Amino acid sequence: MTSRTPRDSRLRLVRPRRQPLAAPAPRPAAERRPAPRPPEGTPPPSELARTARQCLAAAVRVARWADAALSPGNTTAAGDGLGTLADATARRAADDLDLTVAQVRADWDTARLAGLVEVHGDTARPGWRLRAWDRDDTAVLRGWVALFDAWSLVHPAPDSLEPAAVAEVVEAVPQLLSFLQLMAGPVAVDQLLDLLDQRVTELRTERCEIPFGPQPEPTPPEDTPLLPLLDWALNGLASVSALTYADGHATLTPLGSWAVWVKLEQICVAAQSPAGNIEVSAEDMLRGCARLRPNAARSEYRAWLAARDVGTAVTELVDAAGGEDALLRGLAFEALRVVGAPAEPEVRRAADDPALRPYALLWLAEYEGADPEDVHTVLTREEATWLWVDTAAAVADHGEAPLLVRHLESAVQPTVPALIEEVRAVGHPRTVQVLVALAAAHPDPALAKAVRRAAFQVHTGGA
Repeated sequence: MTSRTPRDSRLRLVRPRRQPLAAPAPRPAAERRPAPRPPEGTPPPSELARTARQCLAAAVRVARWADAALSPGNTTAAGDGLGTLADATARRAADDLDLTVAQVRADWDTARLAGLVEVHGDTARPGWRLRAWDRDDTAVLRGWVALFDAWSLVHPAPDSLEPAAVAEVVEAVPQLLSFLQLMAGPVAVDQLLDLLDQRVTELRTERCEIPFGPQPEPTPPEDTPLLPLLDWALNGLASVSALTYADGHATLTPLGSWAVWVKLEQICVAAQSPAGNIEVSAEDMLRGCARLRPNAARSEYRAWLAARDVGTAVTELVDAAGGEDALLRGLAFEALRVVGAPAEPEVRRAADDPALRPYALLWLAEYEGADPEDVHTVLTREEATWLWVDTAAAVADHGEAPLLVRHLESAVQPTVPALIEEVRAVGHPRTVQVLVALAAAHPDPALAKAVRRAAFQVHTGGA
């Protein structure tokens, strides 16, 4: 005869391991998409990284000086929110490094744009790329690509150029770079000027709108000569070592050619979205990935990320994680794992949010190389219990009853009564719903009754 008294039921598995709701299934080698190969003649990554290190050597020098010479509490930046180097700091760096103040400021700006330093208000700290600079070629290349993307900030347009025309040229530059890569050699400025004129005309046609109501007649930017704008753009790209510009010809450097190939490959990845979620918000994209297998979901994350700026994408994912849907929280951090190192600053900030802290700590532990078997040890007992409840809420909302019952096996507590006690103590807002769903799903009547009683007590505020 079955006892109706709640028992100290032992859980079958007590080793706490963080697992996704659906275990990743290895994809057969024959089905894997072959790694794309750069154009023939592209130097190997180690050689490209060596060139990038040479290009950024001055910026690395200033960044390392700041890391070694300034204490954590020093006011390194001017506090203008733009990362401008403070006057006193710039003079001190110029004296220590035997440079002019202007050189120090230029190298500091380059270091900031390449992610070698991160500025927060009036303080700065070494970026992750600076820490990995000597040992990680990928970090070096990503830093250079970040600088390449910011070429118009490294080499600002003269005040004499029309701002609207400058914006058009910046938007047209990717097509010029693609043409330079296709030609794989020197291209005359006259050819580039013709191409720029065509692209700017296309952009103006695409933007052409008939305003509603009376409007002042705008000053047409067509009157702005394009040759000075092209000259500025080519000099700007040359300043970041993306191309060489001399004798009326422009030629992509090996670094520049490789970077253009990387950008084109990203566009191709975005075009191969398996579920068609490229253009939607992060939240809608994650909902669209909820029923995909892990490998397909990761492909979708990569396609979605390739179609937008990484900083904006990371912010969107963290915002989606902060919503009420626990399933989106887990999926958002899976997508952030695909982002990798560029997501680290935002994930560290997310660790200050109690609802996101367990996810962020696990992400950071994995990012820093913790053994997957031991990654759970970074969580306190309370954080692990909170995560268990949050995951149970996701299962209750989107999964099936047997999956919720199996979720019991991932709890850090060795017994069901201990689990119930600690679940009630952590104060998760979904505690009642999770306990009610678990009671309804569990096949053991006595255990279900105990869980149901705990849900009622939490709901009524009882002990």
